[in-house]
Amino acid sequence: MKVLISGASIAGPALAMWLGRNGADVTVVEKSPAIRPGGQAVDFKGPTHRTVLERMGVWDDLVAAQTAKSDVRLIDADERVKAVMPGEFLGGDLEIRRGDLARILHHHAAPHADIVFGDEILDLTENADGVTVAFARRPTERFDLVVGADGIHSAVRALAFGPEEAHLEPLGHYYAVADAQLPSNGASTSVTELADGRAVQYGYNEPGRYAVLGGTKAPLFFVFREDRAAYDRRDTDSQKAFLAQSLAGMGWRVPEMVEAAVNAPEFYLDTLARTRMTSFTRGRVALLGDAGYANTLGGFGTGLAIVGAYVLAGELEAARGDHAAAFAAYDRRMGPLSKVARRSNAGPFLAPRSPMRIRMRDLVFANGPLFRAMMRLTEAFATDAGLPDYSLRGATVTA
Repeated sequence: MKVLISGASIAGPALAMWLGRNGADVTVVEKSPAIRPGGQAVDFKGPTHRTVLERMGVWDDLVAAQTAKSDVRLIDADERVKAVMPGEFLGGDLEIRRGDLARILHHHAAPHADIVFGDEILDLTENADGVTVAFARRPTERFDLVVGADGIHSAVRALAFGPEEAHLEPLGHYYAVADAQLPSNGASTSVTELADGRAVQYGYNEPGRYAVLGGTKAPLFFVFREDRAAYDRRDTDSQKAFLAQSLAGMGWRVPEMVEAAVNAPEFYLDTLARTRMTSFTRGRVALLGDAGYANTLGGFGTGLAIVGAYVLAGELEAARGDHAAAFAAYDRRMGPLSKVARRSNAGPFLAPRSPMRIRMRDLVFANGPLFRAMMRLTEAFATDAGLPDYSLRGATVTA
């Protein structure tokens, strides 16, 4: 079976690893010129995620590269601590920088797939025997299957399923991540401070806006509410101007944080959004990870991508190449598993719209029984899904 995967971040290499190990001829195409370094930390939660990572043979590599869990001290403008978001709430069972995760997955996938950077899919033409794919740089080529693992703004989804606005629901909030450090100003908010072995982050709220400084999850992190996306998604300077405009007038250290973000070489901004899809396949095309079941900052996206890659590869193997049967089984399994991605909205939680809602959110973390109740609720979403053991071939290389 000849398979094309679009996207070489997380979901794409995970699927390429499984398919290549089990005999498929796999090509991965990625628009970026190389693996993107750094980035916000992502996490894995619960026995299902760990089981899949262990079956992949990457768990030990991820443990070796994991970050220290970061508590977030929620402070006011005078740096008085109002509450603490514990690292257990933010970081799951294992937390790792996105770039480190991508590097490890690429290392394990590379022996089993042709991974091509600096190219992208421009068109798909499907018939009963396969899919003809036009690329920006490579010659046109024919594949048995095409998988879109190309993120929340998936080009494959747009080509095979229709325009983005039909499948993606903006949630009214935006977030930005910048890889830049601020020097200590002599106050308690030194980005190098450690408490009980944990890196410390500081979170500051004003209604509808949230800024986080320091720690390991992201050096500079912002969430804010806006009525419309007044920026060009393909223009970084436009995104930086949108961030500066949206956070203008905030107190504490936010002005210098914004200045550092605007000058940072590594910067990312996007809308908080979730997909509205319950079927992730059409014909010979399948969607994987955020392309099919995204929920920005929902806390389960990376784990769902890893689980989805395992399920899709496993169902293709179980169906012995009958893609129609395999895709139907993939839809049946991932529909219930991805329900969490259709429910939560992190925006109002991180950036409450009023002072009272900010105080209510902080109370959850300051009050032991309330916090334990919330942790039980989040753990309910991460329980063992009882995935089959597809008996796929395991790891053949080590980091």
